[in-house]
Amino acid sequence: MDSFGRRVPPTVKPTNYVAGLGRGAVGFTTRSDIGPAREAANTAPGGGLQGMQGPGAMPPPPPMPGMQGLGPGQHGPERTDYGQAPEGYVAGMGRGMGDKAIEQGETNPIKEKLARETADLNERNFDQFSGYGGSIFGDSTPYENDDAEADRVYEAVDERMDSRRKRAREAKLVETMKRFREERPKISDQFADLKRELKDVTREEWEGIPDIGDHSLRLKQKKRPDRLTPMTDSVLSSMAAGLDNTGHTGALDARQQKTGGFETPMSGARTPMGGWKTPMLGGGTTSVAGTSSSLTSGLAAARGTVLGLKLDKMSDSVAGQTVVDPQGYLTDLNSIKVNTASEVGDIKKARLLLKSVTTTNPKHAPGWIAAARVEEIAGKAIAARKLIQLGCEACPDAEDVWLEAARLQSSDANGRSVLQRAVTRLPTSTKLWLRAAELEPDANRKKAVLRRALELIPSSVKLWRVAVELEDVEDARILLGRAVECVPHSVDMWLALARLETYENARRVLNQAREAIPTEPAIWLTAAKLEEAHGHGAELVDRIVSKAVRSLASYQVVIDREAWLKEAESAEQAQAPLTCAAVVRHTIGLGVEVEDRKRTWLDDADACLARSSIATARAVYAHALSIFPNRKEIWKRACSLEKKHGSPQQLQETLKKAVECCPQAEVLWLMAAKEQWLAGDVDGARETLGDAFEANPDSEPVWLAAVKLEWENDERERARALLARALSTAPSARVWLKASLLERECEDFDAELQLLDEAITSYPSFHKFYLMAAQACESENKGTDKRLGDMKAARDFYQRGLKKCPKCAALWIGAAALEEKAFGATRARSVLELARSRNKGTPSLWLAAMRLERRHGHQKLAENLQAKALQECESSGELWADCISTAPRPARKGKSLEALKRCDNDARVIVAVANLFVSERKHNKARKWFARATALEPDLGDAWAHAYFFEVKDGTDQTRQDLVDRCVAAEPAHGELWTSVAKDPKNARLDVAQKLRLCAEKLKRAEDEEALA
Repeated sequence: MDSFGRRVPPTVKPTNYVAGLGRGAVGFTTRSDIGPAREAANTAPGGGLQGMQGPGAMPPPPPMPGMQGLGPGQHGPERTDYGQAPEGYVAGMGRGMGDKAIEQGETNPIKEKLARETADLNERNFDQFSGYGGSIFGDSTPYENDDAEADRVYEAVDERMDSRRKRAREAKLVETMKRFREERPKISDQFADLKRELKDVTREEWEGIPDIGDHSLRLKQKKRPDRLTPMTDSVLSSMAAGLDNTGHTGALDARQQKTGGFETPMSGARTPMGGWKTPMLGGGTTSVAGTSSSLTSGLAAARGTVLGLKLDKMSDSVAGQTVVDPQGYLTDLNSIKVNTASEVGDIKKARLLLKSVTTTNPKHAPGWIAAARVEEIAGKAIAARKLIQLGCEACPDAEDVWLEAARLQSSDANGRSVLQRAVTRLPTSTKLWLRAAELEPDANRKKAVLRRALELIPSSVKLWRVAVELEDVEDARILLGRAVECVPHSVDMWLALARLETYENARRVLNQAREAIPTEPAIWLTAAKLEEAHGHGAELVDRIVSKAVRSLASYQVVIDREAWLKEAESAEQAQAPLTCAAVVRHTIGLGVEVEDRKRTWLDDADACLARSSIATARAVYAHALSIFPNRKEIWKRACSLEKKHGSPQQLQETLKKAVECCPQAEVLWLMAAKEQWLAGDVDGARETLGDAFEANPDSEPVWLAAVKLEWENDERERARALLARALSTAPSARVWLKASLLERECEDFDAELQLLDEAITSYPSFHKFYLMAAQACESENKGTDKRLGDMKAARDFYQRGLKKCPKCAALWIGAAALEEKAFGATRARSVLELARSRNKGTPSLWLAAMRLERRHGHQKLAENLQAKALQECESSGELWADCISTAPRPARKGKSLEALKRCDNDARVIVAVANLFVSERKHNKARKWFARATALEPDLGDAWAHAYFFEVKDGTDQTRQDLVDRCVAAEPAHGELWTSVAKDPKNARLDVAQKLRLCAEKLKRAEDEEALA
């Protein structure tokens, strides 16, 4: 800047500076700079450009600056500085050298400019994430190191973000595919149950399946009538005379009729007349070459001659007896492969091509092998042997040619002779020696061949392995001792020798193997299994595995946790659980980030359980609990594992550790107490619940579990005392409910009503209190309370409950039942109509209304209600199951199909369909559908009851016991039939199996009543 604030230009020009370039003053070249187009035009007198004189002649261009004073024909000094080339200029473009310059590596500025001008930079082609659809930079933009580094950083970021979202994306994909398969199942899935039934089909049923008829269009087309052309009189007359119109005989003579036409006029294949003449009998003709003989008869005669020659070749040359098997001759003929014309052509082309290959390059071994195999395919075994023999002579150092030559031999003896010459030529070929040992018929000769091979090739692991397999234990130990000296890099040899040695020698062998191959983890794991097998504790095994991991890491061996988990599973299969646990403990955390450890380890445990690797999964849970001792979810999974696959002692130990680490987890305390109670240790269960009270003094589940324990053991007074303490310390609706149920079971109905009154006061919106109070008033129970047995008191409880809980369908149904019992169907119908108007879409209310009408004989009205109910609650499995069971027999199948379309995963619908199969005597299908229903909703007791009732009628003792065991494990608690039996006070102390049998008996009584009706 000067004193006036103006910018002073720099004294030193920067690189590539062009004056005026910023304001667009770019230099260019004109024709005057180049000069005249033709030199000869300046000197041509009276012609050319100078001869063009006249009014239309162009004036000469003005001289360029710096060329003033030069006359015609004069030239100034040669100009070399013409300024910067114009944009888009390519040297040599005018004389056709532009493309060549581009091929030599120069850029094409014209195309670059065109690409920049035609780039679509409209806003519609702009994306906020990826920018414009096309690149805004030209192809000539340099790709520098900064750009490469930026690309690597972005790729690493993208990969990291993708890995973080991978689990959620895969889960979403699995859910999408599952939903898609449910909506559009494959044909194979739809017929899966039918295909599984095929295993029960007997052989007689298979043979009774009718064949599929031919339903092609050719049988449906109308057959065209046959066209019959009458024969001429001349043909008929010639046939009557015994000759056809060509002079040949058309009938058999007496001799031919006697022999059946199968005796040739000449014995054997000998012709008495040389050349083209063949004598015929019985009015035949002499056919000479060139005469008009019948083509058909000529071909037949030729086929007969060829067949005779083939049969003569099959005859015994010594005794003249035939060696043809008359029974199997046709079968042998059928087994002969007849090449088609196209195959023959291909073989000829291949033969010609391979011949050129072997001729031009006779040292090319694959060419000889291919040529021999072509001849073998063509059925010319001798030619194939000759070709491969030539290949052995041309390529004596190619072991594949010798092996092919041995394979093509007709017998093992010939093959052994070929291989003998081969190993003489190539004594260090492992394949030749192995093939030679295979061709030896005797085991001792095989051993001799292999020992000779090992003398020549002591470093071949394959030869040592095959030789060891042929020996007994003592000889194998000797051979392996020599093998590990010759091939110390073979892990299999070391491990095999260690397995055959004693404990002390095996330890010494494994130490030597570890020194010879320090990067092999199998040696360390074998050492750990060896120590575990000989009774050494987990400490030594853990130390060996820990040292193995450190040693391998020091030798820069990549330790893959997935591979080590597989090694742990292999150790489990080898009955080495300590080694398995040690491997899991030292390798499961490798390569896992801190925030992903819990999720990854739980997934690993699930994968191990899916592969039936119980010890590995137990080790994974143990390591996860050592890192996360306060995680309730991991303890629950570990306890579930021990309950399914472990012993009761292991389960008790796991639960004890779980409640010590998670004292606030109520579910763990309850699991521990329940397992002790099931094992018969009631005092231990009480002690466990006492500890749970100390850790969770206000826990409702713990109080209720303690009450149930005392009630199950017939300690009702202790149960009352516990409930009284619970009502004072941790009152809740469930505690009041259990207290009332206890009084009902003890038949103290006055105390029950008193507790229910207090419970309704404390919890007025709990509908079960009103139901229990109304049931107590409705029943004919004895007591001092005047409300017992009073219908008005029961109706009052129902009305109070409906005011507080208008959405409770059970209260409406109970009130309707009370009105039906007291006043008949009219009052009950009005109550149910009011309930449906206030509770839209409640299937149980519709079902109660339909059953009311059926009980009173209004079948038509019940059908109308059913149609309305299915319109309002079209996906209700409860309504569809009732529709199937009450429909007429011919319409049940159609109703079943429609119900499965509406709600195919509803257990009630599946049970109804299974009962339909039972009525149709399709027992296998019914059993499968019952199994599907119990697996789909194991908490539904009605499904178990119907399945057990079916097994009682049509099953075996094994199927019934299996069903009872599965029901006991599921512990169902819902279902209309099940709750009617389970909630009866008389059945309160029964177990699940007894309740299941009572449900089956109730179904039996209902079936008998229906049959009588």
